[in-house]
Amino acid sequence: GDEGIAYQSCPACRTTWYMRRGFCPSCGNASPATIQASGNGVVYSTAMVTRAPTEALRAYAPYTIVLVDCTEGFRVMAHGEAGLKIGDAVIATYIEFGGRKVPRFCAMT
Repeated sequence: GDEGIAYQSCPACRTTWYMRRGFCPSCGNASPATIQASGNGVVYSTAMVTRAPTEALRAYAPYTIVLVDCTEGFRVMAHGEAGLKIGDAVIATYIEFGGRKVPRFCAMT
C-alpha cells in the first residue's frame, strides 16, 4: 500500500534526512538511498491545532500535531493522538485526513 514513512540515507557519510532530495545535504553525494522507516520514535514536541488552516479541514479541528524523533535518526512532523507528551514512545498508524492517507503517531502500548 501507500502507507509508510520513507526517509533517505547517504551511502557515503551515513547522514539521514526526511525531505526527499536528489543529493546528500551533508556531503553532496548524488546517490541517496530511500528507505522505509519502522514508524517507531519518541515525541519531541506537541501542538494543538484549534483553527484549521483551510475550510475543508475545519471539521477535523481540534487535532494534535507532533514532532517525532524517529528511531532511524530523522525528525518528522505528523498528526498525533490527543494526550501525547514529550518523551512518549510512539508508533505510526495511518488515517484519512482531508482526502489523503497521512501518518498519525500513537502511544506504544
